[in-house]
Amino acid sequence: MKTRSTRRSMIVTGLALATLLPLSACAGGAAPGASESAGGGAATGTDPETFTVLTANENPTLEAQLTALSEDQCKAENEALPLEHEKVAQADVVQKVTLLASQDSLPAHFIAGTAMVRPDGDLGKADLLVDYQAALEDQGLWDQILPAAASTINNVYGQYVSLPYQYNLEGIWYNKAIFEEVGLDEPQTFDDLVAANEELAAAGYTPMAMAGAQAFPLTRLIGMYIYRNVGLDAMTDIRDGNAKLTDPEYVAGAEALVQMAEAGDFGDGFISQDASVANNQFLTGAAAMKYDGTWLLSNINDEAQNTIGAENIGFMPFPAVEGGAGNIDQWPANAGTAMAMNPKTYGPKVADWLGCIAENYGAQALGDAGVVSGFKVNGEVTDVPETTKMVQEQVAAIDETVLWFEALMDGKSTSLAQSNVSLLVSGQLSPEDYMAQLQTSIDANK
Repeated sequence: MKTRSTRRSMIVTGLALATLLPLSACAGGAAPGASESAGGGAATGTDPETFTVLTANENPTLEAQLTALSEDQCKAENEALPLEHEKVAQADVVQKVTLLASQDSLPAHFIAGTAMVRPDGDLGKADLLVDYQAALEDQGLWDQILPAAASTINNVYGQYVSLPYQYNLEGIWYNKAIFEEVGLDEPQTFDDLVAANEELAAAGYTPMAMAGAQAFPLTRLIGMYIYRNVGLDAMTDIRDGNAKLTDPEYVAGAEALVQMAEAGDFGDGFISQDASVANNQFLTGAAAMKYDGTWLLSNINDEAQNTIGAENIGFMPFPAVEGGAGNIDQWPANAGTAMAMNPKTYGPKVADWLGCIAENYGAQALGDAGVVSGFKVNGEVTDVPETTKMVQEQVAAIDETVLWFEALMDGKSTSLAQSNVSLLVSGQLSPEDYMAQLQTSIDANK
């Protein structure tokens, strides 16, 4: 792993993925629609007495990895500006950050609510966010952010105001051995997936393990069908009022989910099934597939849970919809909770911290905690599980990403989408009524 003294020297690449990262068009330009008020690239603020980082109680990994950097790769930065941690409960983030901002007491680096850091959010409108693209370009380090992560951050926040300390893709995990036994290839279209599910059920397997009690795994499938059918801007158009969920091409997403449920693709009792049961079905070979995020790696890499063997697990994107405008290479992704910087305290020493984090966090978190981040991995990291390497390489190859179904919805509409989905898949609510109720909520809460 690198140290500050070699920052602008040639990067020694340990993993192949680090050589696969040409700066993509989607990540290299100014964020479309980004606020001009986001802090610029130059370190013109006044450095604080400490590099204080406010994080959630529920995320001990970030605190641990930044502390490890302060003791090693970023030791010089820490001596110049000591690292200090502050914590807040995740549920209290918006209230805490709002209070700090009103008191002109925001720390150098802080967690924030999603809506707060968008261009029209409280912090965005108040010029209280550093533009990371400008800041890292000023240091010649913007290429340390993976293109896929940059795309996701811009999609979620409308500007580059968060660092990708964690990065997750979503797709379909599948059992290679079962696919080979049944004679299946990776489905390329939704019709292929439906046909594969029928063959898997006939062979005695649950086609797709489903944690229906969590609701969001079901709504994810609605969203992915819509993205493949309508295209990259599908849910942005809903947010901006350029389309309605009651439009036929959107209702088709709810219809597709109902089709899968009625065909038995998720097995018996899936509506009340929790994640641990669904994970066990997949990792013990009872189910052939599971739609999930790459956070499942922690379960896959646990030999006590995974009895089918990591070598038998593949990961594929949600398939295309025939005639749809979407692209199978556009993976759904998220980059974790927003972590912003305060332009008022963004001085030269804080800028040094940002640069050191950008260059070293990827390798540090991967090697120490097995965390896949949105930072480039510089240097050699050993003993990385094969499934984790597979995900890294996939992340490195992506240029464009999409969001999940509820990502751009208000809180009330998100809750409605998830609470009503069990009624949808159980036949108590038609696809048309499900989408109509959700659209009414979105309109009422703008």
